[in-house]
Amino acid sequence: MMLIKKLIIGIASLGLLFGGASNRTVAQMPHQTHNSATSQTSEFQRIEQPLWVKGVVTASGLGLIGLEVWWFLFSKPKSRNAEAHDGIQEVTITVDGGYEPSRVVVNAGKPVRLNFLRRDKSSCLEQVVFPDFHIAQDLGLNQVTPIEFTPQQPGQYTFACGMNMFRGIVEAK
Repeated sequence: MMLIKKLIIGIASLGLLFGGASNRTVAQMPHQTHNSATSQTSEFQRIEQPLWVKGVVTASGLGLIGLEVWWFLFSKPKSRNAEAHDGIQEVTITVDGGYEPSRVVVNAGKPVRLNFLRRDKSSCLEQVVFPDFHIAQDLGLNQVTPIEFTPQQPGQYTFACGMNMFRGIVEAK
């Protein structure tokens, strides 16, 4: 998550740097008086750009496309296996701009305790919802909130924030 924030800040900084580096106006349209007899509404004026501007725009666009392809096709959510303590499978999930880990692997038929530690102040992450188990729990800021349930059947059980923007999966095997 931190790497993505640094990447976005870097791209925004480059945009500001290149935008502020040029002291002259790149494109200007001269003021024309409106004359209904000679008005041409379908005419466009060509705006010439320096070659380096075209290269930077093209490289930035290709870089963003590559980042999107990697994000949606090749990045895998971080997963963690639950550890058994006194017969209960337990994992701590940090809530900070999402869920870390966002995938938890447990054994079906055994009790599970997920300890949610909320560090994010946003209202979206104030609540976590497990629709399959009919659980909706408020999460206190900088507090550990345990949620217990038992997945009886193998499968994937989703959980999400109150607005369903951030999601995670409990995979029972």
